[in-house]
Amino acid sequence: MRADRGQHKTGRSLRWARNDRDTRHAKAVHVGGFDFAIVPRYGEVDQQGVVFNAHYLTWFDEACTAFLDHLGVTYPGLIESGLDIQVVHTEIDFAAPVRWRDDVRVAVTCERVGNTSFTLAFTVFGSNATTPERAAVAGRNVYVVVSGTDWTKRAVPDRLRAALDAVADRHAERIR
Repeated sequence: MRADRGQHKTGRSLRWARNDRDTRHAKAVHVGGFDFAIVPRYGEVDQQGVVFNAHYLTWFDEACTAFLDHLGVTYPGLIESGLDIQVVHTEIDFAAPVRWRDDVRVAVTCERVGNTSFTLAFTVFGSNATTPERAAVAGRNVYVVVSGTDWTKRAVPDRLRAALDAVADRHAERIR
């Protein structure tokens, strides 16, 4: 495992485009982006020689936690305040393979903040010595804020709402 697994880069603007076959969100502009670096481990690769699809959900979860840290609203802080977040919906769209030891970054944006939920979008970019960086996988998770004791929905806490609103990608361009 490389020492940079789990570290993130911040403050970079980037432009990313999805595979032309994807008609739901073929192109988006990500401003003030947040990147989370990943180095695919041997155990994450399947017999086809590519990262097994279930691992993208793990990467989304790791990127979400780092994104919250970056915003100053940590997951342990939510737990200490009696709240938690749960994924209630997820989507993953495959465009290109990610292979063992590729250089990978997961770009995270906040798409929406509701009363009790928020939506984060993820794009997994991969590259290596022979392949330039390309968008390989895109996805989104809808998170619901819940009580840490009875698991009922709760309002998005003001501090989290303010942090997410400050970085929400309201200008993302979507092509249908």
